Amino acid sequence: MKTTEKSTRDRLIEVAVRRFYRDGFRNVGIDQVYGEVGISKTAFYKHFESKEDLMLAVLNDQRSQFEEMLLAQIQQHGGDTAVSQLRALFDLVEQVIERDEWHGCIFVNATMEFPLPHDPAHQAAARAKRAFEDVVRDIAARGGAADPEALARELCLIIEGAYVTRHVTGDQNTINVARRLGELVIAQHFPPAAARQRR
Repeated sequence: MKTTEKSTRDRLIEVAVRRFYRDGFRNVGIDQVYGEVGISKTAFYKHFESKEDLMLAVLNDQRSQFEEMLLAQIQQHGGDTAVSQLRALFDLVEQVIERDEWHGCIFVNATMEFPLPHDPAHQAAARAKRAFEDVVRDIAARGGAADPEALARELCLIIEGAYVTRHVTGDQNTINVARRLGELVIAQHFPPAAARQRR
């Protein structure tokens, strides 16, 4: 019984991720989600107390998936140095923004739809962004960056700019601009010899 409940919950999240991301959180009703899954409204409420509960589950799910992608990218392509691992972040950004189904960053989208800082969806999205920045800061700290926190803020700001610019303008050169800016930031925070290291 637990297996069935878990698979149904996961399926609800899977459908909700796709619909919320494509059509917007506010534009999608729970009837569209549970209807696609093929369950009743009563069955839906066995898994989620409300639409807000489902939205938070979606944002938490996407945060976990993105963190897994980030760690996999670092392990597979980041090399052994902090500088090469920080550069690998932009490889991940490129993978994400070049997808055919790219509709912007789901966390940015959530904060735009729910702009009030105390809104649970806004807070969940903000936590996801902070978690990503924490990963970047930890890499920088392990590598001996002069100011890991500042470096993380600066790189994450560039990455956010890449997400939004690519989404709004469709400019395929966005990732190249982001990489160049990222290199400048890395060079400012690491000794010249370390910043010159290639993968």
